[in-house]
Amino acid sequence: MSGAAPESSTLVEAARCLLSAAQERGLTIAVAESLTGGGVVSALVGVPGASAVVVGGVVAYATRIKAELLGVDAERLARTGPVDGEVAEQMARGVARLMGADLGLATTGVAGPGPADGHPAGTVHVAVASPWGTVRRRLSLEGDRSVVREGATTAVLALAVGLLDASADR
Repeated sequence: MSGAAPESSTLVEAARCLLSAAQERGLTIAVAESLTGGGVVSALVGVPGASAVVVGGVVAYATRIKAELLGVDAERLARTGPVDGEVAEQMARGVARLMGADLGLATTGVAGPGPADGHPAGTVHVAVASPWGTVRRRLSLEGDRSVVREGATTAVLALAVGLLDASADR
């Protein structure tokens, strides 16, 4: 038995809901992650049948990778740092473009235990890019590093589900 905590049922349910909604609409998903370090992709591919929807992910942990690989504006990164809502949006659009996916999901922020880039631990930005536009959320999560990372993962999945639900009304 491993020492890792099992994923919460909320996280698993969010992954299932997103994959189901995307598959029903014939959409593909790519993910750009910073503080979650692959947790979003891991949650998605933990669901059987994810390969019909998920095309891949990029862990852009270093700030320079956000600019060099995902096309985040280097001047913006120099001005605001990576913990920024617009950076999250650019990461989401960049990974969708890079991987030819319909939806791009992105996470950036401070997992902790202490502050980084002038932001307290738990400051998180998530974004989802789609053919209908891009949405983002700023979160202030409480808890240790693993709780913040799981909260960010669940939040970006839920944001994507909400975007798809809203697009169905169009």
